[in-house]
Amino acid sequence: MLNKNPFPSGHPTLSTWDNQNAATSLDDEVFAAPPALTNAELVHLRVRVIALENLVIALLAEGSEHQLAVAREMATYISPRPGFTQHPLTIHAAEQMIYSVERAQRFRQRDEPSV
Repeated sequence: MLNKNPFPSGHPTLSTWDNQNAATSLDDEVFAAPPALTNAELVHLRVRVIALENLVIALLAEGSEHQLAVAREMATYISPRPGFTQHPLTIHAAEQMIYSVERAQRFRQRDEPSV
């Protein structure tokens, strides 16, 4: 099977999930304390996240109003529930989702014919 991890072996790879029993993979000690990411791995991850973010915005720009509403609604689901501690990363993720929908709407408005 093709190794989907472009980084040195010795680190747990996502491809492990493709060719092994997931329960066995979870029991491995290697998943107990993942190794620190190298600078190259962090850069690669950042590039992939930027690409995915832009892909989602492009898809939302062509989506229906209902799909945009669902995306906005999903942001409320990841926001902390009343009575629970609000984690800054969760709050920021929800804000980022709303921002992505707003960016997609700007692309939609740009493509609409002017009257």
